[in-house]
Amino acid sequence: MGIVGRISKWMLGALLALAVALAGWLYFAPPALIRLGAGYSAKIVCSNVFLAGRDANEVLRVDVQAPGHPLLKYMSVNVDEAAGTVTAGLFGVFGRSAAVARPGTGCATVPDGNFAAARTFSTMPPPTHPIADALWPDGEEVEPSQDPAIAAVLDDPALTGPGMRAVVVAHAGRIIGERYAPGFTPETPLLGWSMSKTVTAAIVGTLLRDDRLSLDQNGLFEAWSIDERSEITVADLMAMSSGLEFNEDYGDVTDVTRMLYLQPDMAEFALDKPLAHPLGEFFSYSSGTTVMLSRIWQDAFDDGNAALAWPRERLFGPIGMNSAVMEADARGTFVGSSYVYATARDWARFGEFLRNDGNWQGKQILPEGFVAWMREPAPASNGEYGRGQVWLQGSADERNGEGSDQQAGVPGDTFWALGHDGQSVAVIPSRELVVVRLGLTPSDLGYKRQALTAALVAALD
Repeated sequence: MGIVGRISKWMLGALLALAVALAGWLYFAPPALIRLGAGYSAKIVCSNVFLAGRDANEVLRVDVQAPGHPLLKYMSVNVDEAAGTVTAGLFGVFGRSAAVARPGTGCATVPDGNFAAARTFSTMPPPTHPIADALWPDGEEVEPSQDPAIAAVLDDPALTGPGMRAVVVAHAGRIIGERYAPGFTPETPLLGWSMSKTVTAAIVGTLLRDDRLSLDQNGLFEAWSIDERSEITVADLMAMSSGLEFNEDYGDVTDVTRMLYLQPDMAEFALDKPLAHPLGEFFSYSSGTTVMLSRIWQDAFDDGNAALAWPRERLFGPIGMNSAVMEADARGTFVGSSYVYATARDWARFGEFLRNDGNWQGKQILPEGFVAWMREPAPASNGEYGRGQVWLQGSADERNGEGSDQQAGVPGDTFWALGHDGQSVAVIPSRELVVVRLGLTPSDLGYKRQALTAALVAALD
């Protein structure tokens, strides 16, 4: 063999050894970013398959890979419908993670592989009895407005936005118009992402009404008893003004993505964060904060199963949100920051409930005046955020160049539940109007949700 052949053979062997070493590293000690991508893929596919009844391959391609990090394009998933599990990994092998579906509490990422523990946390499944044959919100019958101006707004893709999946408009307590993208229907549960935070605030309100919790309650976790965190109150957390450290940036390995996809116990991860700012003086939007609120209100019950059943018994059921599922993590804490699935019509029911100050058909479910309190500006937020997990005039969009609600022509009393990738519920008490818009619309597309709401207000005037 000549020298060239020997060199080539040596180089081939070296490359093979390097490939084996790389594969071994990726398999036995995958970087956090790969594990994060696998956890995200498994969770999103799991929820959309087992809650929304969608095709796994479509969800992987459209919801996970198309709008996400380039690494996600190399993730593959396996769905075991009998076991209610989804596994995912880079090329199906590296950084593998899994998610499991449970009755009543949806899917949970199981980064530690402890499926038995995760399956412990389930409740009775949502009711299957037929919806009353009546007009919404009592039933599911809808009489759309015949006003061509309303139709023109809803048929304008520039207003409903790229990636729109559902729009529902309710005026004076009735749905006057709705639109759905191909493949989505009034029966499709859709993820609210951070609109779930507003749902969590309402659940806290139900406990306040029952005197199970108080807004000035402190000493919230035993781990906080030895330092200044012991002074943090429920109200501080509700207003995102606790001063706790938490990185809410998406798209990489940060606090929020670690919590959602790499931690079986999300509340434990969040409560371990130190104080980074003086209590009550700094606004920091934090999904970890809302997950801790979930843990706090659940800990108000001696019976964990009673806590798991509470959202359906005391909020979703009474207002007719029969499709709604708030998902819990692998240790039984509701992911109240991010994971409520509901149909667009049920999200509109939630908006109507807030528009009527937490009263539903004459029954006061939240304390009187609680929604008004939710809408009071959190002192540290510069008027952007309310005390109760809602966005106000200006919202987050002013920082993204969209300008304030008033600049966009939205009435001054508007308040919002907002979520990642273009989810929104606009509530406008002065116009008796609720506008729900759901979809898959990454922020870099520049969609302005306010324009849709402003156009509908103008059409109704």
